[in-house]
Amino acid sequence: MWFDFAHQPGENFPASPRPRVPTSSSPIPHSPFPFDSKVFYTDCIGFKSQQILVMVNDTDYIRQTEATRVRVLSEALPYIQQFTGRTIVVKYGGAAMKDSTLKDRVIRDIVFLSCVGLRPILVHGGGPEINSWLDKLGIEAQFKNGLRVTDAPTMNVVEMVLVGRVNKEIVALINQAGGLAVGLCGKDGNLITARPQGQEDIGFVGEVSNVNIKILETLASNGYIPVVSSVAADETGQSYNINADTVAGEIAAALGAEKLILLTDTRGILKDYKDPSTLIPKVDIREARDLIATGVVGGGMIPKVNCCVRSLAQGVRAAHIIDGRIPHALLLEIFTDVGIGTMILGSQFSP
Repeated sequence: MWFDFAHQPGENFPASPRPRVPTSSSPIPHSPFPFDSKVFYTDCIGFKSQQILVMVNDTDYIRQTEATRVRVLSEALPYIQQFTGRTIVVKYGGAAMKDSTLKDRVIRDIVFLSCVGLRPILVHGGGPEINSWLDKLGIEAQFKNGLRVTDAPTMNVVEMVLVGRVNKEIVALINQAGGLAVGLCGKDGNLITARPQGQEDIGFVGEVSNVNIKILETLASNGYIPVVSSVAADETGQSYNINADTVAGEIAAALGAEKLILLTDTRGILKDYKDPSTLIPKVDIREARDLIATGVVGGGMIPKVNCCVRSLAQGVRAAHIIDGRIPHALLLEIFTDVGIGTMILGSQFSP
């Protein structure tokens, strides 16, 4: 097998060496020189240390690659068997929504979950996209106590962006990747009934009053992937902007989901928030509450951990906080022995 590092006119530089297998006694692809398969050629003109072509042993390479694939599949098998037919609610946000490469990997992971028999439900926000459109429309974004101040003009933009743009983009990407996605917001099928959050001077910021799971169960049981944006209405029809973590947690609780997974921009719960190596891989509800009380969990991590604790208290079996910037973080967390983030267990499921 050949790894060709040579750049040709009109080509992009490859992100990694591309395998090439020249036929015996034929010229090497992209080389002007006749070449015998037993010899390798090094071009040292101006770059003495640059080896243009490297011959490796086909058999060893194939064996190592296939062995890795078999090992990964073997480790994943018991988890696939355990979780087949179970509901997994994923809150999609953070850098994984903004970086196109990460976005593609998350979408592929969601489709993979569906293909191996799990029932993924994706819940999303879209803060950066909302900010961008508010700026385009000359509306100043305002926040109070970490919540977006949502007056009537801002609510119109939030609904337009989350329901009309972000949601449909995610649906299209899942469908292009081979899945069957259906886009929803809280208003569809009376999925979510909202109520005011309660703080003064924050406008139409809401909380979840009720979840009607019928439409989600119908879609998921028939092989569809529901994609839910965090906009809902109260009993009078007034629209509300609800935190996407909260929506994901309440949907997971209403469904009795196997897992709630929050994709974030941090490794998980850290003993020292400045040191990623201090990741705490597993805690139960009591330990999670203690970490908040002692200040180990602070800042923006507090509402995420509280969201997980609330869902676990209502019957979700496990909640996970993982770093969506890690490629294929979802699959690593669900289908490997060591996981990739922090798993929080309900007390009844703790060992």
